[in-house]
Amino acid sequence: MRRSRAIHGAALLLSAAFAAPAVADDAVIARVLERIDGRQIESDIRTLVAFGTRHTMSDTQSESRGIGAARRWIKQRLEACNAERKGRLSVRFLSHVELAGRRIDRPTEIVNVVATLPGLDPLGRERVYLVSGHYDSRASDVMDARSDAPGANDDASGVAAVIAIACAMADQSTRATIVFAAVAGEEQGLLGADRLARDAAAEHTRIEGMITNDIIGSSLGDDGVRRADTVRLFADGLTPMLKTVLANERNQPGEDSFAKQAREQLLQIARIGGEHDTPTHQFARAVKRAAEQWQPGFKVQLVARRDRFLRGGDHLPFLERGFPALRFTEPVEDFRHQHQDLRESDGHRYGDLPDYVDFDYVARVARANAAALASLARAPAAPARVVLDTQSLSNDTRLTWEASPEQNVAGYRVVWRETTSPVWQHQHDAGKARELTLKGISKDDYLFGVIALDAEGNESAARFAGIAQ
Repeated sequence: MRRSRAIHGAALLLSAAFAAPAVADDAVIARVLERIDGRQIESDIRTLVAFGTRHTMSDTQSESRGIGAARRWIKQRLEACNAERKGRLSVRFLSHVELAGRRIDRPTEIVNVVATLPGLDPLGRERVYLVSGHYDSRASDVMDARSDAPGANDDASGVAAVIAIACAMADQSTRATIVFAAVAGEEQGLLGADRLARDAAAEHTRIEGMITNDIIGSSLGDDGVRRADTVRLFADGLTPMLKTVLANERNQPGEDSFAKQAREQLLQIARIGGEHDTPTHQFARAVKRAAEQWQPGFKVQLVARRDRFLRGGDHLPFLERGFPALRFTEPVEDFRHQHQDLRESDGHRYGDLPDYVDFDYVARVARANAAALASLARAPAAPARVVLDTQSLSNDTRLTWEASPEQNVAGYRVVWRETTSPVWQHQHDAGKARELTLKGISKDDYLFGVIALDAEGNESAARFAGIAQ
């Protein structure tokens, strides 16, 4: 018989509000972060730049120039570090042909380089986390496949970060599966990522979270201010839900599974005021929490938007198919070093060259990724269902939840925040109980969730507390 737990008084609220969150004590994660080295990241970025151009329609036969040489080198790089670590990575090419279209002038093979670290838990391995960067590059003209397009920041920085994380984790144990992807065709319309997302949706892959790293190379903005202690994390899961439901109503006689799920989540949001509590938002909070705990002094700035205006990244095809997906990007961009022909004009040097990349900053962003991915992949799955009891008038809050299906649950943590706060502000550990009453903490004033923890303190993303039908 389950034992009900009641927590009393305003004193709890104050202590929970001001107590620092417990930091996970996991030697595996510490080892992973120690292995990420800015000097190796610099070497990898310079190697990618040395291919001249990595345009999606550039040379595929040369061993020294073009996208073909670049993808072969990425695969060899991942295989070599996996062999050095005696790791568990499975590295392969995943390719398909895109027909001529808006940004492709002839049938073109799009090749993603994918390394998979399989989860070791029979249940946990069904959960998948995916991290990506795109290895294609471009000059000013998006169709120019011949001119030099170094792409040091956009996006050799993201690819180098993904390689660094994969190599650091190659021999480590995780419960869930992690996929490391260097994707092609981003500049031509997110083509490589779209294929990965389409296949994942068709195969009903359980992607718990996807992160793309795109333009993470510079701590120096075009305003001349250096911000080496901050990275932006774009997170918005509401817009794809709304678009899916509206499109489904207009164009289809019935609802597909994502549309049905989106409709149910929108109804919950409307009932409870959870506009920033979609699975994508919860994933972003978990990424921020783990990244900042493992790398003190480095801030993950949550931005409640899908992406920057006039731009889009490889997380978008995943969002559109119902997967939680995020984008890391440097805090203030310098557009003179993005999508530019190499030239000098008005006293400025244009072009995306290694000269404008802060390699130690890329390493810090890579560690933020790695801390979050390793922690989430080692933690148990979130509770299956969390319900906020609204059946009676009360100034207390009672929560119930279903157990995580995985066996490594050391306990559960109830988290809550004011309705205007972007992050969880308060927490209370509930042990292995599956219900908790917070006395004197009004359900009318806060939003709630429940996290599952393992013995080392690794946390799942929060499962948002909905209202029983």
